[in-house]
Amino acid sequence: MRKKIWIILALAFIIPGLLFTASCAKKAVKDETAMAKQAEEDEAMKAKEAAEKAKQEEMARQRAMEEQRLKEEAMMKQQARDMFVNDDIHFEFDSATLTPEAQMLLKKKAEWLQNNPDATSTIEGHCDERGTNAYNIALGERRAESAKAYLVDLGISDLRLTTISYGEERPVDPGHNEEAWAKNRRAHFVVE
Repeated sequence: MRKKIWIILALAFIIPGLLFTASCAKKAVKDETAMAKQAEEDEAMKAKEAAEKAKQEEMARQRAMEEQRLKEEAMMKQQARDMFVNDDIHFEFDSATLTPEAQMLLKKKAEWLQNNPDATSTIEGHCDERGTNAYNIALGERRAESAKAYLVDLGISDLRLTTISYGEERPVDPGHNEEAWAKNRRAHFVVE
């Protein structure tokens, strides 16, 4: 009888212990599987985030390149416009005939006008201080008209070009010598 009690007691302690151990082992397996699955999901999420970050960096790089290209393009357009406005054509004394240098400059100005079809320009005729006011106004007008006619011959619509003469009224160099007079015998272009 004592033997039976010992067997019952032993079974009472051993069976629950075995069940407890077996159930803990199963939980450990489940935890390892869940941890492995979680690690895979974490790696997949990190890979997705890395791909998204790389995509955003590429888009930012492309945006920066496009902005740089647009800046350079705008700068080139501004330089071309400045050339059109700032490069005057010059004439010989008492002449409205275009020099070869003036013709080359007018070809560049015609190219700019062709590339900017909405632009219009006023051509200002100027003279040096020698001669009467009336004579210089007439000479300035002939100079402006000479430049306009050349541009029209190069294909620029005469509706986009207007002329005005200032004669000797607006000298670029106020000096009273040949160097100053040569600078003042000019046609100046204004973009409107």
